[in-house]
Parts: sequence; C-alpha cells; structure tokens
Amino acid sequence: MEKLIDDHTHGMMMHNSSDGGMTMMNHRKMMMHMTFFWGSNTQILFSGWPGTRTGLYVLALIAVFMLAFMVEGISHSRLTKSGSIHHVTAGLVQTLLHALRVGLAYLVMLAIMSFNGGVFLAAVAGHSLGFFFFGSRVFNKNPTTVPAAKTSDLTPMSC
Repeated sequence: MEKLIDDHTHGMMMHNSSDGGMTMMNHRKMMMHMTFFWGSNTQILFSGWPGTRTGLYVLALIAVFMLAFMVEGISHSRLTKSGSIHHVTAGLVQTLLHALRVGLAYLVMLAIMSFNGGVFLAAVAGHSLGFFFFGSRVFNKNPTTVPAAKTSDLTPMSC
C-alpha cells in the first residue's frame, strides 16, 4: 500500500515494507527504513555500501564498532598535561580533538540512522567497551584520584 504524503516530501512516498516497518522511497526508488530491522542487506554511510555482500556487512559492523570505540578514547584522552605545553598549543590540541570527536560521533549517528539492528548493537558495544578501557576505573593507573581532578582534555559529551 503506497500513498503520497504531501508536497513537502519532495516526491517521497511511504509504504509498509515486507518486514512490517515503514520505508520511504523517492522518485529514484531508493528505500530508507523508518523502523529497526535485522539483516545484512543494508546501506550504511555510503551509497551501495555494504549492499548485499555479507563480508562487507561484517566489515561495516567492525568499522562502526571502531568509530564508537575511538569516540570514547578521544573523549577520555589526556594529551595535554598541565604545565608541559604552552596554553595556546594546548587549546589548539583540545580544539582538534573536539572536532575529531564530534566528527566521529556524527558518523556513528549517521550509521545508526540506517536503522539496522546489527549496526545499532555494534555502536553500543563500541561505546561500552571504549568506556570500559578509557573511562572506567578498571585501567586507571592512579585509583585514588580526586573526583574533581581533570581526567581528560575534553569536556564530557552531553545531549
């Protein structure tokens, strides 16, 4: 069952897909899921990637996992130690780290917007394991740090 939404959708049509979710199609017949789905036949970040190739789907899941893991690593990095470099240089390093963190986080967000359940789980697992290694107390070399002490170069990410 297809129906035209209105003139504001720029030629997009919505219909119920075979897996029970809603999909959107434009005049070029590209499909975009509007609900989570399971399966390796998906499109993540780039047109046609990974497509129908299962090996590339696994590679895409690893890439999303690593992106999320790197976001956590950058979020808890400590490259500028107090007094070791000039404050302008430290500010530039912080700005570059912030830009890199935001860019990687947006890539993870765009990958999740594929609405593929495997991609979502890979992103959550990457963030979780990244936090475990970089943000938790498990690998903290100095477990008696004062909570108010600066633990990273960047401010915490917040919504």
